[in-house]
Amino acid sequence: MSRKVLIIGHNYYNFLCAVGEAFTELGWEAVVNGYDNPVHPYTRLMKIRYKLSRHRDRLREESMDRCSKEVLECFRAVQPDLVFIMNGDMLRPHVLDAFRESARVVLWMYDNTQRIPKAIGHADHVDALFCFDQADVDWYAAQGKKARFLPQACDTQVYHPLEGSKDIDILFIGGMYHSPRRRELLNAVIDAFPGRRIEVYGWYYPWFKGLWGWITRPHKGVFKNHNVSPVEANVLYNRARVALNIHQELQRDGANPRVFEICGAGTYQICDRNPYIESLFPDGEVGLYGSEQELIDLISRALSSDMSAAAARAYDEVVTHHSYRSRMAEVLSVLGL
Repeated sequence: MSRKVLIIGHNYYNFLCAVGEAFTELGWEAVVNGYDNPVHPYTRLMKIRYKLSRHRDRLREESMDRCSKEVLECFRAVQPDLVFIMNGDMLRPHVLDAFRESARVVLWMYDNTQRIPKAIGHADHVDALFCFDQADVDWYAAQGKKARFLPQACDTQVYHPLEGSKDIDILFIGGMYHSPRRRELLNAVIDAFPGRRIEVYGWYYPWFKGLWGWITRPHKGVFKNHNVSPVEANVLYNRARVALNIHQELQRDGANPRVFEICGAGTYQICDRNPYIESLFPDGEVGLYGSEQELIDLISRALSSDMSAAAARAYDEVVTHHSYRSRMAEVLSVLGL
């Protein structure tokens, strides 16, 4: 009989399913239990209540109680050998303690600790803690707590090369509304390459945050101002000659999923540098920049050169060493499973 793993986390794109499929490939029976955030369940009525409420903290606390109860009921029904939690910011600590009475419990901080403060204390209620940013590992060490570095990964079932032409010169996919760095750099790129086909997907300024800001946002033909699904993202990456990656401001020494997903699609990537990414691509497989001018220069070079060999080396590195299967195999090795 195969061992069971219960995977718990935020319903965000394909990440939970990718982890489940990785465990299945490794011979485990995987059950996925997702929750909504910032309130659960995030129905249309609940969304309206939350947006309009003057007591958002109280609604979130009620949602945490509801989510914790549902997850605990699922755990008792499944009776897993292992509980794998991604962030877990909607779970109460006593729920993790209940899991540990009969199962091993792992927490993967799949986001920066500053973005999910309610999950920071979970380190004291799990058997193993992993962080996707080395800076967070160091922060936990300073608190006298053991954490291990586990970067994010590529879902190779979603991100892969496709046949077709490269009809987009420069592409970026990612949220911009909360990232002044991304907005600044992308506007600089657009101004620097006026004759190129540039497409940017993700929220630049959502209409529901204010109609005037939405109407007056710059470069409306370039900023599509809507999100795309992982499958759509893979198609777009395959159409791009250059795919840009700009990390959020809180990222310090790790990699967001796009680092691996762009490479998994077989597209040449230009990415902001940090120590981990420099160690990951030491031989020019990915263009790395540290300033706006370096970014512009790398794009100019990529648009005037054939970067397919570099993209192929990055692809080989990612599919060989940075799939979700590789990550989950590392987790099981740490646990001695």
